[in-house]
Amino acid sequence: MLDQEDFKPVRLEDRAFFENHYAFYPQIHSSNMFTNMVCWNHFAHYRYTYVNGNVIISSTIRGVTRFHSPIGPHDPTLMRALVRLALDVGDDTPLVFIDPDTARWLQKIDPNLMLVPDRNHFDYVYKATDLAELPGKNYVKIRNHIRKFWNNYSHMVENITTRDKEKIMSFLVKWREWKGCENDSFLSHEIEAAAYAIEHLAELSLKGRLIWVNSQVGAISLFERLNADTALVHVEKGLPEYNGIYKAISKDTAMVLAGEVKYINRESDLGVSGLREAKIRYHPHHMVKVYSLKR
Repeated sequence: MLDQEDFKPVRLEDRAFFENHYAFYPQIHSSNMFTNMVCWNHFAHYRYTYVNGNVIISSTIRGVTRFHSPIGPHDPTLMRALVRLALDVGDDTPLVFIDPDTARWLQKIDPNLMLVPDRNHFDYVYKATDLAELPGKNYVKIRNHIRKFWNNYSHMVENITTRDKEKIMSFLVKWREWKGCENDSFLSHEIEAAAYAIEHLAELSLKGRLIWVNSQVGAISLFERLNADTALVHVEKGLPEYNGIYKAISKDTAMVLAGEVKYINRESDLGVSGLREAKIRYHPHHMVKVYSLKR
């Protein structure tokens, strides 16, 4: 029998456990990545349990608890127990981030379950070379914006190191003020997650790129390996006074990653219209679909 008491909080010191498990069960979607969980813990309150070789993750946001599908060998008994628990304690969407293979298997276990695509949480995946080279007519406007940025501003690009922490933290404060995050709680949580990532850069083994403009931090990116052929970009942020800087940091990051991986996952758009348009504008190679269980 699966119970909420079986779950314990996700902590920074759990990183090795998750990495070891994901070595056997590589992830293709960003939702279960340890970095995302630990950086967003202040908002989503992640917990996990390990049962019969499976990791099961839960999150509690604004008092509502939802569960992720098990990560490990298919176990019908465990899945049925998880569905029962999720229905007992969850809202109208008790089970989330179900990958397509698990969704098909789950419907075989119980054809009456209602599984629906969760478009807002589809991850966007691009060919690394496309983002690095921006080839052809599809990227003409983006190339022009980048060219203008390089021509108009005195800049320098380098890898992020731990010695940059203080200046990046100041940059995040500026970005937060520009976005008016005091009026948008989600953006406030996003900046807190980015700040946590910077503060724990070494412990999380994150890498990043930084654009200096006039000796000030103008843009940053943070990324890590998602699986054997894909990198995951967690953060891309730039200050608005530097026109084209977002596109510049995106291209620079891709140029670094193109020699290491075939694909770049830039996470989901969360249903935000402007963000969705921006991600589509870069012409994703494919989407990583996920499904949710509806009551």
